[in-house]
Amino acid sequence: MKSPKAPAPRRLKPAPKRPAVMTGAMVPVLGWPPDEDRVEAIFARLARTMPEPKTELNFSSPYTLVVAVALSAQATDVSVNKATDRLFAVADTPAKMLALGEEGLVPFIASIGLYRGKARNVIALSRIVLEQHGGEVPLTREALQALPGVGRKTASVVLNELGIEPAIAVDTHVFRVSHRLGLANAATPDKVEAQLHRIVPEAWLPKAHHWLILHGRYTCTARRPKCSACVISDLCPSRAGLQAVGEAG
Repeated sequence: MKSPKAPAPRRLKPAPKRPAVMTGAMVPVLGWPPDEDRVEAIFARLARTMPEPKTELNFSSPYTLVVAVALSAQATDVSVNKATDRLFAVADTPAKMLALGEEGLVPFIASIGLYRGKARNVIALSRIVLEQHGGEVPLTREALQALPGVGRKTASVVLNELGIEPAIAVDTHVFRVSHRLGLANAATPDKVEAQLHRIVPEAWLPKAHHWLILHGRYTCTARRPKCSACVISDLCPSRAGLQAVGEAG
């Protein structure tokens, strides 16, 4: 009796390439670097619209800023503020946070995604700040990024917000808006950051991070971009495709 023939191995279809640029609309493939006059005009208009942009995270010190930004990964600023308004009322220093402890911290941030890991990191970074830096958050990129839960993006937000370094933290909003506007065409946040530092005029650099985030959060949104309300729509090479998406949505 012949043994049953083994089934032929399944041929796996190649996985579809995930768009590295944005959700919900096509972006034209653009040359880089962009035209300098267009870049200058984009940031000049954003500056007139938002003259003094700031982070929407609530904080009262470098320490509470670091904690708030660390908690904001994969969470909205609104949800983080709701948690930290209560948290910082009882623990707004490294010593108070350590006294609270990981289990004491969890109930304050349980409404935020990945809260268990974030609680571990906040307690660990608080211990390092207290024991190695005398309770004061170190304000150099190298020292910040050595803290648990503080990567390049978090360090960039802190350094830029405190006026120490004109950094550009590339989150999902900055990544999306930069590609739509043709300010960047790289496939990773770090490379987009490098491109933005090369083409953003020096005078606009300290606030560019906030302008791009806020523009992406409220106007150049992922699924239903508000092109009709956009102050730079005539400078946007993606305008036609984005308007179609907005109308379809």
